[in-house]
Amino acid sequence: MGPSILDVLTEYWPLFLKGALGTLKYAAIAVAGGTLLGTLVALMRLSGNRILSTIATVYADVLRGTPLLVQMYIAYFFLPLVIPALNNVEKEVTVLIALALNSGAYVSEIIRGGINSVDAGQNEAARSLGLSATHTMTKIILPQALKNILPSLANEYISMIKETSMAGTFMLYELMYTRTILANKYLSWQPLFIIAGIYLIMTLVLTNLVKLLEKRFSVSD
Repeated sequence: MGPSILDVLTEYWPLFLKGALGTLKYAAIAVAGGTLLGTLVALMRLSGNRILSTIATVYADVLRGTPLLVQMYIAYFFLPLVIPALNNVEKEVTVLIALALNSGAYVSEIIRGGINSVDAGQNEAARSLGLSATHTMTKIILPQALKNILPSLANEYISMIKETSMAGTFMLYELMYTRTILANKYLSWQPLFIIAGIYLIMTLVLTNLVKLLEKRFSVSD
């Protein structure tokens, strides 16, 4: 059986803490990049340009319809071949690119839904006042859609926290990677229970924060 879970946690808690912080960091980077990309993709899908809309739709469908781990492998091994500059950066960059691209596909749907939730009359009123399509979107539509988007973005961050567990496959120091380190110390099952507990704590805390955010927005309505 080996040492108990408590013994392993007491002895190796700095490793688990470093892994948890790495997980939160990678998830934040992925969702931040995904938000920027997702906003662009959402606007492309809502544009009247059929080519841009088609490109955005294909991107979202492909990234949402294929496994994240496959996307990470493609980014890790293929991207440096087509973008030689990536050979000169840390390998974690390609994995983070895959995470951001994946997040962007889901965020684009969140943002598109948020924009569509705004009364169409708002757009018509702004255009009748002489505002351009760009100004209407940035000054009128997006600020109103933000209230509906923020809780969903927070939920995307929570989902990404769990999805970054696959980044350990590529030697990125996140929570799941601590299991690989401790396996070298002949600890097989104990780290898994500790890691599961840490993931559960992080997601429960963040989920409750999202609920508070949603409640605050509902009160303001």
